[in-house]
Amino acid sequence: MSDHDPAAWIGRTETCFDALDPGHVRRVALSLDADLGQSFEHLPLLWHWAFFVEGQPYARLGTDGHPRRGGFLPPADDRNRMWAGGRLEFHRPLRVGRPGDRRSRIASVTEKAGRTGRLLFVTVEHRYFQDDALCVAEEQDIVYRDPSPPVLEGTRPAPEFQWSETVAPGPVMLFRYSAVTFNGHRIHYDAPYARDVEGYPGLVVHGPLIATSMAHAFLRAHPGARVRSLSYRGVRPLIAPRAFQVGGRLLSDHEAELWAEQGGTLAHQASLRFEA
Repeated sequence: MSDHDPAAWIGRTETCFDALDPGHVRRVALSLDADLGQSFEHLPLLWHWAFFVEGQPYARLGTDGHPRRGGFLPPADDRNRMWAGGRLEFHRPLRVGRPGDRRSRIASVTEKAGRTGRLLFVTVEHRYFQDDALCVAEEQDIVYRDPSPPVLEGTRPAPEFQWSETVAPGPVMLFRYSAVTFNGHRIHYDAPYARDVEGYPGLVVHGPLIATSMAHAFLRAHPGARVRSLSYRGVRPLIAPRAFQVGGRLLSDHEAELWAEQGGTLAHQASLRFEA
């Protein structure tokens, strides 16, 4: 296979180091409107997405603001990139102020046909370590789709919440979250680009921001719970500045269903396993 074949990227690896700086933890807290009075001895759930980021010089960025494909991630022509979902297992907390590393590998690359054209699915395995001990194991699904109008309207009504919170995703929140995660994708902070190039009616809420909001709403509703695993996926984009709701319901003493809704229809969903 040639280097122009995306499947040739299977097995490629990347390692990224981070010191988990306490000052950056505070900036992440501000971006999420989290309680600054809490102890940050351990990194809160899913905040690792704001760390272990391998940035690129401007010359290596594409017009969408992402790093050009063909480095660690496979080439995908001029397709639009989406964070489709993922699965995580939490083995031990990441400790703030202690060095760690992320060890990543391209696990699979699959081409499929969808309603809006070709879809290239890339699954990346991430393993996060401190002192050579595994803290978080993650599989992340990235989708590259042909340029076409995104599917914005949901058809599935959201279930009834047992607990819920409202998130108001204003442009400052989206900008701050882009900044702390070093995410250059312009759909999150450049409204003319999001509208005129990728076809969205407004700024798009980050998938990781939605997943983090769902998980932390669960933890606020169930203080003391220890999350063991999380599986999540995007059903349709959420558009700012319209408010959306996150919440869920218990399925058993150790399992919960989480989701985000906007306008009464399902947008993102997740399943979570925990210990009380």
